Amino acid sequence: MTIEDSASPLSAIAVDRGAGTLLAALGVAAFSFTFPATVWALDGFGPFTATGVRGLLAGLLAAVCLCLGRVPVPGRQHWPGLLTVAGGCVIGFPLLTTLALRTSTTAHSAVVIGMLPLATATVAAALTGRRPSRAFWTAAVLGALTVAAFTLQQSHGLPTLGDAYLFCALLVCAAGYAQGGRLASHMPGWQVIAWGVVAALPVSALVTALALPWEPVHLTTRAAVGMAYLAAVSQFGGFVVWYRGMAAIGVLKASQIQLAQPLITLVWSVLLMGEQLSPLAAVTVLIVLGCIAATQRARER
Repeated sequence: MTIEDSASPLSAIAVDRGAGTLLAALGVAAFSFTFPATVWALDGFGPFTATGVRGLLAGLLAAVCLCLGRVPVPGRQHWPGLLTVAGGCVIGFPLLTTLALRTSTTAHSAVVIGMLPLATATVAAALTGRRPSRAFWTAAVLGALTVAAFTLQQSHGLPTLGDAYLFCALLVCAAGYAQGGRLASHMPGWQVIAWGVVAALPVSALVTALALPWEPVHLTTRAAVGMAYLAAVSQFGGFVVWYRGMAAIGVLKASQIQLAQPLITLVWSVLLMGEQLSPLAAVTVLIVLGCIAATQRARER
């Protein structure tokens, strides 16, 4: 990757809308295993250690990719957005959801993902000034409420401290998604998340160094596999296709594809965690798929 390549991002990262939708869907599929992988990681790591090590490993991987690609440092105008990605997607969301998963099931925690598409669309609309149609907002709200109602019914959950963590995670992640999607229109998506995790490296290293004496690591196979997935896929690889898809079809429409994520997470929770699905799952899937289709076809005002 040369400086000239990065200086002409629109031509370098052009992707047709069909491919963009597929890339965003692949990102959602990658993220869907994040909560189960976090539960596995907590088998051997404390919550702060897991967050620090996850960011540290992802940052080192990204630094190697940036060096091998000889990627120039982004311009000053891009760093506020990159720091938002670092704070929201690399530090804030992983830490808050890890704290929540100490007491909440993966099914119950999936409720935060059910509301994340709506929050991301709201932040993106505020940042860009774009005005989706009423049909878009109606479908987005209906999809979010459907997923939230199903996941809460599925886990029989009442509001807890874990829900407070999840709500805060929702806010910081929405900001990181919206800013990352915006930046992916100016630089390749993999560079957006790569610079984000590299920017967070000092914090990740500090958190790891401070947490290790208080949260000794008891490495197990499950913990190692979970941590490897979190660092390589949830924190880096998944964002590469996610941000590229966002750049192709827009943050607003890409965000609504994520309505499917908690449903996929629930499938993982059944297959790997022994949790049970409600008979309402099929109805929920149909409603959510309808809402996703409606948001993809909606026009801006």
